[in-house]
Amino acid sequence: MTSTSGVHSALAPYGWDDDWADAFTPHAADGLLPGRVVRVDRGQCDVVTAGGVVRADTAFVTPHDPMRVVCTGDWVAVEAGGNPRYVRAYLPRRTAFVRSTSSKRSDGQILAANVDHAVVAVSLAVELDLGRVERFLALAWESGAQPVVVLTKADLVGDPVTLAHLVQDVEASAPGVPVLGVSARTGDGLDGLLALVGSGTSVLLGQSGAGKSTLANALVGEDVMDVRAARDVDGKGRHTTTTRNLLVLPSGGVLIDTPGLRGVGLFDAESGVGQVFAEIEELAERCRFHDCAHESEPGCAVRSAVDSGELAARRLDSYRKLVRENQWIVAKTDARVRAELRREWKRKGAEGRASMQFKRGRWT
Repeated sequence: MTSTSGVHSALAPYGWDDDWADAFTPHAADGLLPGRVVRVDRGQCDVVTAGGVVRADTAFVTPHDPMRVVCTGDWVAVEAGGNPRYVRAYLPRRTAFVRSTSSKRSDGQILAANVDHAVVAVSLAVELDLGRVERFLALAWESGAQPVVVLTKADLVGDPVTLAHLVQDVEASAPGVPVLGVSARTGDGLDGLLALVGSGTSVLLGQSGAGKSTLANALVGEDVMDVRAARDVDGKGRHTTTTRNLLVLPSGGVLIDTPGLRGVGLFDAESGVGQVFAEIEELAERCRFHDCAHESEPGCAVRSAVDSGELAARRLDSYRKLVRENQWIVAKTDARVRAELRREWKRKGAEGRASMQFKRGRWT
């Protein structure tokens, strides 16, 4: 049996600390071993323990709730032996990065657990989509992790002044978030990124073709992830990474690389959206009506800020879109919210019909 000090020294590089050890105490009494999930694949997972990496079955911790399945980054209690070997429990998560599985469903999918930094990779090989960046950031803030935006393939920009302007554009859409221009090919900007993610656990997120696997290789210092070229026509990749993998960084900390995300649906991310658009929420507090929709209401401070140029119209449009989407997802599982939305839709419908009657001269 490995000693407590032996467990700590072996698992510390993966993020093990005294708080995790305390949480594991009941499982230690049952003769189970602590470990961290480094990869999950079809009901099986690879778990790093003090004695090395073991393969374990997750059948005992696979409930009907998709939010409670074992995922990469989880700390688990695994059997000391047996064939097959089973994961018996996982420790309560400190953070969890969750997205909606489908725009037509309300299920959440956990992409990574116990994450300290959410690194959003955005390729500069294609035109910047600030709305997509804001969507990723909303999920990142909601997870409890600190977001970081990395503009990858910075060497393709060439002109440092142009790169600086691109960084500033993203910073304007990412209040409170570090934004870095990085080239994994030349190494420019890597030191700054390593300084941010050199401790704790970081998850690497982004679309296919964003250069996540190349960036992961550069951070690890060796080719641990397969890399394929993105298509020239649109910069999209081919899902080189198909599973979420936890990698130890030589400079400290661990990195979870994820497959490219074609769809990034919000999942109950109200506070995350509010944090991404903090300036709009602050302006909204000065609106005449507390339930102002920031459309045509009198005394709307948000619309006034758009008219004066203080707030970009694109930001308000993106905010409205994400708020509506999040309300829709929440309403699928929350009867009270669903009823409130129905009342709001009926009110707006009545107002719209009245407005049309007035314009057509049929007002009575």
